[in-house]
Amino acid sequence: MAQINLLPWREELRKEQTNQFLTMTGLALMLTASIIVLVHMNISRMIDHQKSRNNILQNEIKQLDVQLLKIKGLEDTKEKLLSRMEIIQSLQQKRPQIVHLFDEIVKTIPEGLHITEIKQTANSITIDGVAESNGRVSAYMRNIDASEWMTKPRLQVIESTRKDGRGSKFILVAQQSAPKTDEEQAGEL
Repeated sequence: MAQINLLPWREELRKEQTNQFLTMTGLALMLTASIIVLVHMNISRMIDHQKSRNNILQNEIKQLDVQLLKIKGLEDTKEKLLSRMEIIQSLQQKRPQIVHLFDEIVKTIPEGLHITEIKQTANSITIDGVAESNGRVSAYMRNIDASEWMTKPRLQVIESTRKDGRGSKFILVAQQSAPKTDEEQAGEL
């Protein structure tokens, strides 16, 4: 005789498929959750590593800033020292010039002319004096112009001191200079 299966096999098949679906869904959810946790942990580790690198870089930047400040201070000190050295060197070079200047002032004074006062401001020399005549002042200016240590004589004031017009009081301005060295003369040629 033929066997007839009256058991509810479709319902059991449906239950079994539902159980498999739920099991697969649960496994998929667990796998997804574990992947999410692993990715999160990896990203957190990478963030922590980057923060650590950033902190190291920030510390290095602070150290470099301190070093830059020190370097700037040293450069300022260097500039001050160099300017002082230039001033000292300039003074040392000009030291013998005052001796030559006074010697040249004496050499250029013609007879009949007397100097009453000499003032020097930077390279400008103001000479006050008395001359027997205006011609003596002119001769003095020519002598200054021919001098190696003084140039560009310029008469500021000339006044007669006597009624006969023979005596003259004068104020003269000249520039102090130094004779050209052999190198400077060669450069002009």
